[in-house]
Amino acid sequence: MTTTESPKHTITALVEDKPGVLNRVSSMFRRRGYNIASLAVGHSEIANLSRMTFVVEGDESTVEQVTKNLHKLVDVIKVSDVSIQNCVSRELALVRVRANVQTRSEIMQIVDIFRANIVDVAPDSLMIEVTGDEDKVDSLQNLLRSFGVLEVMRTGTIAMDRGLSDEQTDKDNSGSTHRMESGL
Repeated sequence: MTTTESPKHTITALVEDKPGVLNRVSSMFRRRGYNIASLAVGHSEIANLSRMTFVVEGDESTVEQVTKNLHKLVDVIKVSDVSIQNCVSRELALVRVRANVQTRSEIMQIVDIFRANIVDVAPDSLMIEVTGDEDKVDSLQNLLRSFGVLEVMRTGTIAMDRGLSDEQTDKDNSGSTHRMESGL
């Protein structure tokens, strides 16, 4: 019997940048039984607003429910499923790998192939920074496993639509933005 993994969807939410918002959003996921595979949060280009990027697994119906439930939260301004659009997504990881005199040059060659960077060198290890899609980060981590991965820290996926975003096209001449509703 084979099991099929649910498709992953990347959802972005523009939210008010104030205490308690992340807790309210994550509580909604918990109450509804949705699993967050990845979460990244940071300031946006608009003062007092942050952008959250979630990766969730589920079918179209599940993702539609997630976006509708996010929209019901007072502090949420806009929600988008960017995985159905033409978007750029990236993840950053720091990987500490065991390295000695014999293995250091081979590890450095692998790092070069992945266009990653060595950001820290110690007598018995290297710290590597890699940026890319989830597959690239996973592939590098898998190749480094044979040397002895000591520690991994990943940011979670961030994503942005290609071209102009809705916020850029919906700004009026005064530079303020309007509350935007999802088309769901």
